[in-house]
Amino acid sequence: MSEHQEPTVTPEPGAKTAAPQDTTMPKDTTKTGPGRLLVAVYALFALAASARAGVQIATKFHHAPVAYSLSAFAGLVYILATVTLANGSPVARRIAVLSCSVEFVGVLAVGTWSVADPATFPDATVWSGYGSGYGFVPLVLPVFGLLWLRRWFRRPKAQRPKAQRPKAQRPKAQRR
Repeated sequence: MSEHQEPTVTPEPGAKTAAPQDTTMPKDTTKTGPGRLLVAVYALFALAASARAGVQIATKFHHAPVAYSLSAFAGLVYILATVTLANGSPVARRIAVLSCSVEFVGVLAVGTWSVADPATFPDATVWSGYGSGYGFVPLVLPVFGLLWLRRWFRRPKAQRPKAQRPKAQRPKAQRR
C-alpha cells in the first residue's frame, strides 16, 4: 500500500452543500434553455424555406414568381434569425429582434395578401395563409422569438453585459 488515498468526507445529514456551478455557458447568452429549442426550430425553417424556394425557383419560377421570390426572402430571414439567435451577442440580439420583427410583419402581410388575392399565389409559400401549410408555426415563431429576446433586454442593469449598460450620471446636486 504505497499509494496514499485521501479520506472522503461526507457532510452531516441536513447540512447545506454548495451546488456545483456550470461555468460552460455565459449567463448573458441566448444559447441556454428555451433559446436552444428556438434556434433549432429557426434552423429547421431556414433549411426548409431555403430549399423549397431554391427548388421552386430553379424548376418553375415562371409559374409563380411572386410566391417563389417571397419564399426565398423568407428563407433569408430565417437564416439571419438563426445565425443571430445562435450568436447571442448584444449586437446579434438587436439584429435578431429586427429579423423576427420583419418575419412577423411578413407573415401577416403575405398571409393577408394570399387570402385576398389567391391568384398571385398559385403555389403555397412558407408565409401564405399565415403559415397554414406549416401548421401556423411561421405565425407564432416570431412571437416566441421576440418574447425570448425581450427577456435579455429587460434584465436589471446589474445583470446586463457592460456593452448594454447606460452611462451613469451624477446626481443633480453634484453637477456644478
